[in-house]
Amino acid sequence: MYLSLADWRSRRTELAAGKAPPFRLAPTIVALGVVSLLTDVSSESVASVLPLYVTASLGLSTVAYGFIDGIYQGVSATVRIAAGMAADQSGSQKWVAFFGYGLSAAAKVVLLAANGFNSLAAVIAVDRVGKGIRTAPRDAMIRFAAQPEHLGRSFGVHRMLDTIGATLGPVLAFLILLAIPNGYGVVFVASLAFALVGLAVLGLFVPNDRRRLPADAVPSPPRPRPRWRDVNTGPMRRLLLAAGILGLLTVGDGFLYLVLQARTSFAAQWFPLLYVGTNTAYLALAIPIGRLADRWGRKRVFLAGHAALLAAYACAVMPWAGLPATGATLALLGIFYGATDGVLAAMAGLLAPRQAAATGIAAAQTVVAVARLLASTGFGLLWYTVGSDAAMWLVAVVLAAALPVAAMLLRTARTAAA
Repeated sequence: MYLSLADWRSRRTELAAGKAPPFRLAPTIVALGVVSLLTDVSSESVASVLPLYVTASLGLSTVAYGFIDGIYQGVSATVRIAAGMAADQSGSQKWVAFFGYGLSAAAKVVLLAANGFNSLAAVIAVDRVGKGIRTAPRDAMIRFAAQPEHLGRSFGVHRMLDTIGATLGPVLAFLILLAIPNGYGVVFVASLAFALVGLAVLGLFVPNDRRRLPADAVPSPPRPRPRWRDVNTGPMRRLLLAAGILGLLTVGDGFLYLVLQARTSFAAQWFPLLYVGTNTAYLALAIPIGRLADRWGRKRVFLAGHAALLAAYACAVMPWAGLPATGATLALLGIFYGATDGVLAAMAGLLAPRQAAATGIAAAQTVVAVARLLASTGFGLLWYTVGSDAAMWLVAVVLAAALPVAAMLLRTARTAAA
């Protein structure tokens, strides 16, 4: 279902008057959620073993891992805006997304032969470029298919399905490593299989997003061409600046898990289960937090998510260690992702006009990806220089100072994205 700006304003008025229609989940969102579930089994099974694979199996330093994690977090930024604009201009978000998913699947084939820093970095870069191409067109399809008064909840449902895959991926990696110590190659083969199945589901079961009018309908006017100035507005710039500042202080999960692993000294084959803990918390909270964002305000939830991230940093390096610290850290990371991932896409999608929705979402995702690339690379160097605990405390202190600044930036953007 596609709505004009006037329809959106009418629906928001109904919502304010307490006349919002009941929540209905569009089949397109379910289909895209299944695709994301399968793809995340593929990607997260690899991501969950990557920190140990780089530092233990390949024998590289935390600086090298920081660089690779930076690529994993941020190289997708190089194509996000271009992919979003291509989807907007073509009006076919599905096939732009399909190309991105296909590129990531192809990278999994090459991953089987990567056995050094250079080859691994190149494969990770190609995989993340594929993610950068697919994400904004996919989120734009969700934005168009969702009821406007339940947008946060619709994104929450998609993120819930996505997170089921992100939870199963590390479980798969754990079971493989439990049965086959150092069986990283088997993990990579399983990752490729799930990527191919996800690609097939997208091609066969996700409907094309071009509108089909009934025979007696009045033809719609020509599709407006997206322009950067449609997205480059004051509220959008403030959102991007706030997201960028906070993204610079978002340390990759792998670093937090390495800190926890060093403190508790659990066996390497248990390492993927740390990802399961975070994703389980995210899975349980994705829909409730999406509903909270619709009711309480998306900006407030977005900021609260980063406050949870700050608490996760503190838990990871507290003097007391063991199961309580580990559990608290994983739960707080799950809250962080539930309160920021889909919520940011929803805010950016609403700030942009309909003909540039994918471009707007891509702009926000690009800023966050670049910021996290710099964050991971910088944190790897900081860890190497001052040690893990001091580096984590330093980032936590700066994040605490940055939260009021981000709140002030978002408070000035009085828009539908609130």
